Amino acid sequence: MEQGLSFDNELSGKTALVTGGTKGAGKAIAVRLARAGARVIITARTKPADTDPAFHFIGADLSTAEGIASVANEVGEQYGGADILVNNLGSSETPGGGFSVLTDHHWETTLQTNLLAPVRLDRVLLPYMLAKGAGVIIHIASIQGSMPLYDSTLPYAAAKAALINYSKGLSNEVAPKGVRVLTVSPGFIQTSAADKMIREMADRTGSSFNDALQQLMQFLGGIPMGRPAKPEEVAELVGFLVSPRAGYLSGTEYIIDGGTIPTI
Repeated sequence: MEQGLSFDNELSGKTALVTGGTKGAGKAIAVRLARAGARVIITARTKPADTDPAFHFIGADLSTAEGIASVANEVGEQYGGADILVNNLGSSETPGGGFSVLTDHHWETTLQTNLLAPVRLDRVLLPYMLAKGAGVIIHIASIQGSMPLYDSTLPYAAAKAALINYSKGLSNEVAPKGVRVLTVSPGFIQTSAADKMIREMADRTGSSFNDALQQLMQFLGGIPMGRPAKPEEVAELVGFLVSPRAGYLSGTEYIIDGGTIPTI
């Protein structure tokens, strides 16, 4: 950033909703948007004890239509709507073992969280943006959308691939009406949850934390940068994309993976 150049208030007067905003990349995104001057609403199933009181927290299970409705109602009543929507919520809780161990329940719950939650939230919050003729929607997908791992995250990868496709189609529809829709696809992000998994791997194999981290990165396909992304790095990309500086960007997927995907 050039000396003396500041983007601290470029989102002043904007209301931003970040799903899954209490931890990991979602928390970093919420902090980044607040720093730029936005009023920030965050959602999660439960409220952590360390939630920033400056954020408006809404407790809801967004994998259900009822949870989506409760968030939409509260956002509408308190703010009239959202100018920025970051669909960050996502998770994969399916077992390892390939396709044969995956039940309908595994597929359905994964699709509800990773695909249908953002679809439903877009549907209820887009009318406000369209009425204003302005707004930004960010879908947080994953490089697994184009580089799936079959052993334990096949439903997650399929859901993210569908989200990327949906995001492009939605952009084509609403960009002429003033609403920008973009996708951010991270690779491996070193969150506190990832650190916990790495420590467990190290304990199981009798290796060091760094050795377990290297093993995990190799399993994920290798990272030419030599390390995972920091949540703040993903947040910085999102902060730019929702800003007026990115006003001509729409309908595009932005990959932030340290070079993991081996193709161009």
